[in-house]
Amino acid sequence: MFDNLSDKLESAFKNLKGDGKLTEINIAQSVKEIRRALVAADVNYKIAKEFTDTIKEKALGQENVLNAVRPGELMVKIVHEELVQLMGGQTAGINIKGSPGIVLIAGLQGSGKTTFSGKLAKYLKEKKTKKPLLVACDVYRPAAINQIGVLGEQIGVPVYKEIENKNPVEISQNAIKHAKQHGFDVVIVDTAGRLAIDEVMMTEISNIKEGINPTETLFVVDAMTGQDAVNTAKAFNDVINYDGVVLTKLDGDTRGGAALSVKYTVGKPIKFASTGETLDTLDVFHPDRMATRILGMGDIVSLVEKAQEQFDEKEAARLEKKIRKNKFDFNDFLSQINQLKKMGDLKSLVGMIPGIGKMMKDVEIDNSAFGKVESIIYSMTPHERTNPEVINYSRKQRIAKGCGKTIHEINMFIKQFNEMKKMMHKISRGGVPSMDMMGGGAGGRAGMAKSRNRSSRNKRKKRR
Repeated sequence: MFDNLSDKLESAFKNLKGDGKLTEINIAQSVKEIRRALVAADVNYKIAKEFTDTIKEKALGQENVLNAVRPGELMVKIVHEELVQLMGGQTAGINIKGSPGIVLIAGLQGSGKTTFSGKLAKYLKEKKTKKPLLVACDVYRPAAINQIGVLGEQIGVPVYKEIENKNPVEISQNAIKHAKQHGFDVVIVDTAGRLAIDEVMMTEISNIKEGINPTETLFVVDAMTGQDAVNTAKAFNDVINYDGVVLTKLDGDTRGGAALSVKYTVGKPIKFASTGETLDTLDVFHPDRMATRILGMGDIVSLVEKAQEQFDEKEAARLEKKIRKNKFDFNDFLSQINQLKKMGDLKSLVGMIPGIGKMMKDVEIDNSAFGKVESIIYSMTPHERTNPEVINYSRKQRIAKGCGKTIHEINMFIKQFNEMKKMMHKISRGGVPSMDMMGGGAGGRAGMAKSRNRSSRNKRKKRR
């Protein structure tokens, strides 16, 4: 997401690189390019013009700024500040107060409401230590009830459903009674959608809201629909006056217009962003971090947070002890891979690293990148995983057959594993890895040989 916009904004800032300071002429040129970039990203022209007019006004006020600040950097700072404000300014939290707290989910069919309901339940259960109940209120699409049932099983969250009842208001009210009786502190109501806005759908969602009086109403919108998503968001808000927006499919081929202009148009904050089908790809929406990513600066704060969520102190201490004793095995390696995968989509994670995301944007990276390694390890016996040193040629042949790889690939993997193991052991004991361990190969050995020759010559000189 935002790749094209990021490239075009970078091009607009490049126009200022050769200039010593901001002037009315170079500001006008840069602002014109920024406006074109926003319109190309499917931002409404009126919004793009107001946004760039504000940037121009602020930039003109910086004409006499100290020469120590480069004009391009100054313009980036101004654009970043305005992007943050355009997308909401502050991070908006979800209101789940109440006994139970009631969250109503609305949106068009195909926007990702049901999947988001499952993701939200998982988020509240694991990160907010809540006890959620999912409610199936899409009474028109049988697959929707089945889908939310499957999602509930995957995350260990019960689903309330009434197969024969076709009245969503009654179902949601009964679900709340059920939640109170069984100690659930959050009720998430998944509602029906249509392919387009119509009076029947609007009346139904309005009746549900009136019938259950939710503490939070969220509108789910498909970011890939661009400016149409913003128009739909406005139409829904006019009827149900929701509390916040959820942007789904941000990992798709979207130009970003919805993320940039929905807050401006509707006046409601973006509360969550969803980037995939797996149930742990849900993030709280931070306008400042998103602005940083749009400007190609990565998002190291979110990356660190994701890493901390997967960090287990006891596991880390256990692993450190094994590395010190040089006992790191394939089970430990597999555990580390699984922790990394839990952090989310790999390409999204790479995009959070400043400077790396842009370099890797055309490189195909997906979670199947670990598949080759995992298939090799899973083809080993438990004894082999715990004791890598027992793997001889005949065992390698069996492993190769089990995972569909060649003996050469098995040899390469085990060699790389052993080199990594040596390096970790060396570092854990306070040593510095040799060139061989760091992949220096022949070059590293040659460098070490030269060092030994110099040392011998110095000793001979001293003797003389």
